[in-house]
Amino acid sequence: MTHTPINGGVCAPQGFRAAGIHCGIRKNKNKRDLALIVSDCAAATAAVYTRNKVQGAPLALTRRHLADGFSRAVLCNSGNANTCNPDGLQIAEQCCELAARALGVLPEEIVIASTGVIGQPLPLAPFEQGIPAAVSVLSADGGADAAEAVMTTDTRPKSHALAFDLDGTPCRIGIITKGSGMINPNMATMLTFITTDAAITPALLQRALSATVDDTLNQINIDGDTSTNDMAVIQANGMAGNAEINDENSAAYAAFCAALHAACVWACREIAADGEGATKLLECTVQGAPDARSARAVAKSIISSDLLKAAMFGEDANWGRVLCAIGYTEGDFAADKVSLTLASDKGSVKVCENSAYFPFSEDEAAEVLSAAEIRINVDLHDGTASAQAWGCDLSYDYVKINGDYRS
Repeated sequence: MTHTPINGGVCAPQGFRAAGIHCGIRKNKNKRDLALIVSDCAAATAAVYTRNKVQGAPLALTRRHLADGFSRAVLCNSGNANTCNPDGLQIAEQCCELAARALGVLPEEIVIASTGVIGQPLPLAPFEQGIPAAVSVLSADGGADAAEAVMTTDTRPKSHALAFDLDGTPCRIGIITKGSGMINPNMATMLTFITTDAAITPALLQRALSATVDDTLNQINIDGDTSTNDMAVIQANGMAGNAEINDENSAAYAAFCAALHAACVWACREIAADGEGATKLLECTVQGAPDARSARAVAKSIISSDLLKAAMFGEDANWGRVLCAIGYTEGDFAADKVSLTLASDKGSVKVCENSAYFPFSEDEAAEVLSAAEIRINVDLHDGTASAQAWGCDLSYDYVKINGDYRS
């Protein structure tokens, strides 16, 4: 399956427009803080949400609005999570009403999301001015502005798009995502918004998103914290004109899932590489597992180890920390035949064989680990299943960033 990178982000698929503006939620007027993504027609829509027991009001409202499987627009603010607010649900409802009025749609057709500080009052006034302003500048070129508007501690906007074919029909998928800290996804990543002009039923869209999230977005770890506002949403408006995908056993469904997977892997790498204070992207690949669940668990366990993350920051090939993480991972798999190789664009070095020391050069290993992207390749030699996970190193700057996050 060929997936060709293209420009445009969430506006690359036909029939989508977007905007990103500063509406006054953030004190810094140079930072955009309100994003809007709109489909020209009703779009099949699916979402996954955080499993944190404390959840932002926008998640509850979005669940309600997506009960019929369709939406017209996504509204997202940054700078305030609208979580643990006594009037949070009311504010979210009023925002949807404002957006619906400005767009000429129903409030129930609006997906709403928020990201930022938890437990801070969120006034309605910025939305009263900002939503009409955002609608007025909606554009097929607005994807980049929307990507910027959802950022919090991200150092750069994250926007991407791919072209692919479904049974000979050209289709497109676009994605923007945000996330830098408070990331240990459990059903979704911090915030990810995906658009596609492919036609697919809401039920299969939900199936595709949920399965893809398990293999991709849920396999990221920056700092072990699961956000209260995690959400991933995909809209499919069908404007590419392909025959609607309604059979999970069809080649078209497989092709669609492959494109969605590619887009989400891109998002995983971008989020992990931009982790708070990060100097290195870590990608862990586990093979030889007895089943996919075990492979995912082992990869996630390795990438989540603070000891390993600190060692990667120090460019120290302390491979015992990988074996330790494998050993405390829950699951029915053998851990006595593990082989481990560390790799980067500066070479590769095997450091472990049969769960024991494999002679290697410390100088060579340090050179491999000096790169900006490190690949941790593990073979359990206990089956045929494989999985990946993504993370970053743990640097001094992570503490500095989170020591004064609210200021």
